[in-house]
Amino acid sequence: MGLQRGDLSHLVYDIFEIDSFRSKMGDDKDIIVCSFTVKDKQPAEDLMNFVEKGYEFVLDSAVSPGELDDGMYRVFVEMRRDKNAPENIQEMLYGIGELTDIDRFKFRYYKSFKSREADVGSLSETVPLDADTYYNVVNETNVDNYKSFFGNSYLESIELLGNNLIIKKAYNDPVSFEYNDFVDYNDLTTVVTESMDVNAYPEVLFLTKYIGDYNISKYGDKLVFENKGKALILKRT
Repeated sequence: MGLQRGDLSHLVYDIFEIDSFRSKMGDDKDIIVCSFTVKDKQPAEDLMNFVEKGYEFVLDSAVSPGELDDGMYRVFVEMRRDKNAPENIQEMLYGIGELTDIDRFKFRYYKSFKSREADVGSLSETVPLDADTYYNVVNETNVDNYKSFFGNSYLESIELLGNNLIIKKAYNDPVSFEYNDFVDYNDLTTVVTESMDVNAYPEVLFLTKYIGDYNISKYGDKLVFENKGKALILKRT
């Protein structure tokens, strides 16, 4: 029996990524890769089979070979990069939404910290739909990209799963945070109104040794990481 409505409820994150991973089917300029985060291996395989068999525009679907640091799996879906892609993604999301009881999906483009509503308008505006536009987007230095933000760190891996940021340094346990915001550092006071926690020195010192030479401060329960004129605001979990 095939999957029924709600069979994958609470097992798939409502935020997915586009073009964060390389295509297996061809050149990235020609292929869009959507990646969904799933909370166990069997549901991930179920989702993979559903999208691969259910949509003619899907060129390939696969599950990550091993679990991520938080025990999750990724499902990769590949389709052609063309003018029909936003509508195709929307059609696929409708079907996945039926299985997961998710009414509204959001997406992150190219490992961006910030997510956007996954409607046709936002997809058309954000996702490159031809090779030339793709090259223009990926060749720009984009500090909104979490791999770029932590590019000078000691970290072995960085995963943003839903609103959970999980970082790992080699030979150390992972450290998890709840993503709060990502702004220009000059705009920090508009989103962080708490006073600086002067007693947070041990935690700040630990994170500095774990991550590297980043400016880290704590305001209330919010940790602020500064790099390249940007401020990443997180909470420990």
